[in-house]
Amino acid sequence: MKMLDHDVMATIVAIVETGNMSRAAETVNRSQSAVSMQIKSLEEALGRQLFVRRARSVLPTREGEVLLGFARRMLALRDEAWAAVVRPDVTGKVVIGVPDDYASSLLPSVLKKFSATYPKVEIQVIGLPSSALAPLIKEGAVDLVCGTKVKGLSGEFVRLEPMAWAADVNGPRVWEERPLPIAVFLPGSVARENAIRSLQKAKVPYRTSYESPSLLGLLSMVEAGLAVAPLARCAIPAQLAVLGRLHGLPELPSLELVLARSAKSSRPPCDFLAEQIIADLRGQPNQSREPPLAARSGHRL
Repeated sequence: MKMLDHDVMATIVAIVETGNMSRAAETVNRSQSAVSMQIKSLEEALGRQLFVRRARSVLPTREGEVLLGFARRMLALRDEAWAAVVRPDVTGKVVIGVPDDYASSLLPSVLKKFSATYPKVEIQVIGLPSSALAPLIKEGAVDLVCGTKVKGLSGEFVRLEPMAWAADVNGPRVWEERPLPIAVFLPGSVARENAIRSLQKAKVPYRTSYESPSLLGLLSMVEAGLAVAPLARCAIPAQLAVLGRLHGLPELPSLELVLARSAKSSRPPCDFLAEQIIADLRGQPNQSREPPLAARSGHRL
């Protein structure tokens, strides 16, 4: 029973959420060997296998899923207890603007942790491209913006977010077509500008087969086998492949992720959420640690 402490519970959650021992180790600030030994010792003590190790991933067993539920509840209760004693009077509302590609990949764990720590703070999320959020932060319509640095939107540097080409390897080899069919965000997007500039520099002919302000729209085109999409690597789902130079596509520069604040955001709820975003995203492993041309889906091209 003593082995079911908060440290091991945090490790279990990290393994499930990252699907990988090495990334989980980075999340909990331990070595991969220490995490593996921790889980092995727990499995021996329980007499149950908690995870199935595969070549590219780690998946929970039925018993692992059961323990995962308790782990999340224990960690949430710990965070609530801390907040109730240390910062019991933090109330209010925070409006944060986040582009689709970051809202779906980087922010969920941050906002979940913040809500557990400050249950009395209301969070409203506005999903718009970074260029569309720039005037909102200036007007004070949003308190915080976590987005790509663009003209009119600057703030505290958070991290560099690698970009890559997303493709479906189960359909036509569209990345070999010339002109190359690409699905991109609307004009004003840094990801779009990076892609077009890189294609032009590499003298790769292309055609814009789809434009959308929505990440979901771009992914739909890619999954249909109709285009490749230049995206922040964190936003590429596991079922798609990450392509690059070995596949005839140019390398893409990284995106600069920043946290901007409005003049009206100088109040405790905004301060604490900003601190949470900076701390979590700077410490969160990004996809730049993966082999640059790895296929996330596990397929060989």
